[in-house]
Amino acid sequence: MFGSTANSVIRRQYEVNTIPKQRITVALVNLVLVVTTGLLLVLLWQLRSLLVALMIAIVVAAALAPIIDSAEKLRLPRWLAVIVVYLGLIGLLTGAGVLIGPTVAEQIQRLIRRLPGYLEVVRSLIENLAIRFGLTDPETVSPVSQLLNPQALTGWVIRSSQQLLVRSYSVTRGILGGFFTLILALLLSGYMLSGSEKLIQGLVSLFPYPWNERLEAQVEPVTQRMGGYIQGRVLVSGILGIVITAGLGVLGLSEFALGLGVIAGFTNLIPFLGPILGAVPALIVAVGHGGLTFFWVLLLFVIIQNVETYVLDPLLVGNSVKVHPLYQLLAVLGGTQVLGIIGALIVPPWVAGAAVLLENLYLKPKQLAEQQEALVTARTPETANPLPVNR
Repeated sequence: MFGSTANSVIRRQYEVNTIPKQRITVALVNLVLVVTTGLLLVLLWQLRSLLVALMIAIVVAAALAPIIDSAEKLRLPRWLAVIVVYLGLIGLLTGAGVLIGPTVAEQIQRLIRRLPGYLEVVRSLIENLAIRFGLTDPETVSPVSQLLNPQALTGWVIRSSQQLLVRSYSVTRGILGGFFTLILALLLSGYMLSGSEKLIQGLVSLFPYPWNERLEAQVEPVTQRMGGYIQGRVLVSGILGIVITAGLGVLGLSEFALGLGVIAGFTNLIPFLGPILGAVPALIVAVGHGGLTFFWVLLLFVIIQNVETYVLDPLLVGNSVKVHPLYQLLAVLGGTQVLGIIGALIVPPWVAGAAVLLENLYLKPKQLAEQQEALVTARTPETANPLPVNR
């Protein structure tokens, strides 16, 4: 009895001496973790322009990886294939700029000069429609007139565009910083493409087994998903830009057809919101040319939008992205809110790549585990309660 009493006293003294130390150790660990996380967030915020350049570089590298792989099959060294592809793309963009750049710039400048007159026509038309439908009350017509005031509308468009550009420039720290960010992103993407295998092996080696193998296996599907998204959007936007330019020229808007087609093509790179933004300038110009022209231009954009939604996007973009449209829309809105125009372009492919990791590393293993558990549960009653044997 005396021995058991002595053992209990010793045990209590041990617990009294050790438990507070454990609690203090846990509290210090949590404090260090919180402080380290805070310092890391501050460091990332200071390096936000570099992070944006890195995000752009990864997207560009994912989009160009299939082209580099095809060039490498021609028995070219990978670094030489990267140089050849980049020089080819630069030459293609430079040639397109030299061929259509002056015409596009001249048409857009002419459109900006005539925009107040077109907006005045739109305002007069809506006021006449309001009077025709019996809306003659000044309290009703006055807000419409103020809403469609050409100067107010032009000022709102300029302010909204400036806000988007300011958000983009605040991340890249000005126009000059944005230019250097783009150059840095291209250089980083070229480096990633030329030494992708060693770079990936070095990154995944930082993770413990078996996560290093799992993450290495996800590099190819993530790259395909992100690259497929960018390739599809660029291809769809190019097709729509050409079709809209030709259609507007046929419908009598050849004076602005190329400029409006380029605007529609660039804005179409932004999912959901881009096609609407690209159609607005053309519809405003069409109103100034008469109601019949407006009807045919509206019909042209409706047909093009339906072809894009039900044919081109599912064929060229949807099969590669495999992300619900609601999540794509949220990615566009969130990216625009945080990074401006840059975010609207680069955040959706990152969401597509993250969807691959979520699907392959969590959803599929979870479904497989649930199926195995269901099979075990279904077999357990049979083995635990066997049928009686007739003797």
